[in-house]
Amino acid sequence: MLNSTDVFVIGGGPAGLAMAIAARQRGLRVAVADGRQPPIDKACGEGLMPDGLASLERLGLQLPVSEAYRFRGIRFLSRELSTDASFPVGSFGLAARRTVLHRVMTERAAQVGTELLWGAAVTGISADGVNVGKDFVRARWIIGADGSNSRVRRWAGLEAGYRPRLRYAFRRHYRVAPWTEHMEVHWGKRCQGYATAVGDEQVCVALASHDPNLRLEDGLKELSWLSARLERAEAVTTERGSVTGNRRLKRVWRGNMALIGDAAGTVDAITGEGLGLAFSQTVALAGCIEAGDLSPYQRIHDRLALRPLLMARLMLTLDGRPRLQHRTLQTFQKHPEVFQRLLALHVGALPAQDLVWDGLTLGWGLITA
Repeated sequence: MLNSTDVFVIGGGPAGLAMAIAARQRGLRVAVADGRQPPIDKACGEGLMPDGLASLERLGLQLPVSEAYRFRGIRFLSRELSTDASFPVGSFGLAARRTVLHRVMTERAAQVGTELLWGAAVTGISADGVNVGKDFVRARWIIGADGSNSRVRRWAGLEAGYRPRLRYAFRRHYRVAPWTEHMEVHWGKRCQGYATAVGDEQVCVALASHDPNLRLEDGLKELSWLSARLERAEAVTTERGSVTGNRRLKRVWRGNMALIGDAAGTVDAITGEGLGLAFSQTVALAGCIEAGDLSPYQRIHDRLALRPLLMARLMLTLDGRPRLQHRTLQTFQKHPEVFQRLLALHVGALPAQDLVWDGLTLGWGLITA
């Protein structure tokens, strides 16, 4: 066990590994501890939007083409209606199994010289360092990347936040050839289904709703188009569940401690921006650490989260409102440029203030659809 380090990251998921890589790029000594063993899996949609890919590339990371699948836009489906929009010219999304992403990031973290402590349980923190089992590691900076139920957040006294509205998500993979180059969002009365190809013969299917008892099998009965695609497909992984939703904290740092990824608050999985947001946070936080001052991180963190939070709220206005879903898709069919611009806003290709104008345009379209 090492005795000291510049940066100690608690949590070895994608956010924690990204933090380690970003800090190593600035020449800092970094240790990452996680009680689990790699590769670490998690229930998620497994798609990276273009802005998330750009953040990943800034960390010197690329997903292997042989183990990933490109998608060029988003498709909404509701009852008999379907409409889609493509990402801005020259950009694309990339989807891969979460275990593939974690393996690539683990290899990159090791390559740049990160001290990786797998199977190491962190039992407490102080201003001077971290308790790892019976050992104590001195650290100048302590970073919590231990997920939405973060113990670091509690230990650091950063639990205060705004009341979240949570949803329950379940995910499974099916052996079936991809039928589209889009990430699909299927709107139902009580849930949304998400379909994203993660390879030439495998599709990730996720379901999210406010009902913790609505599992994939029952939810798919509401989503006729998606059910039809999966009718003869073989399930190749077991169903995994997770909690999703917008959660904002009042503070994400204190003293020499800071939070990143889901530990620092979450955006609903409907945005597909969770990982991209975490990667952007790590680059910003690493810069603050290098400068020796964490105080700017709060402002940067809130600015980075603003667009995904706004887009999640906008999209979730359709949740549980079949008539509104129907009229929205009708509007997108009648005015495809509106959907196109909203998608560009979603991935950061247009300034956030344009959301006001496009929101008004969408509103007018709903009235006249």
